[in-house]
Amino acid sequence: MPFDRPIPHPLTSNAVRLYAPATSGVYGISNAREWIYIGESDNIQTALLTHLADGQASVMKRVPTGFVFEVCTGTDRPPRQGRLVVEYKPTCNR
Repeated sequence: MPFDRPIPHPLTSNAVRLYAPATSGVYGISNAREWIYIGESDNIQTALLTHLADGQASVMKRVPTGFVFEVCTGTDRPPRQGRLVVEYKPTCNR
């Protein structure tokens, strides 16, 4: 099952602060060609800002342009992340 909201927000610090919640969930990072990474965190907003801050990380080297997310509990995050990784096959989760 795909992300609840498959249309991405821009992956910028301002957009992350505006749209990404500071709560538990899963998130996906993409560009126009591929899904780059699908992660899970206690704080979606902080996780995305951490990716943005590390310009040398493999995720950022793929030139991401957007993000999506789903809010879910800590116990639901790992299995949901696993299902999304199988479905989207993101480059940096391999």
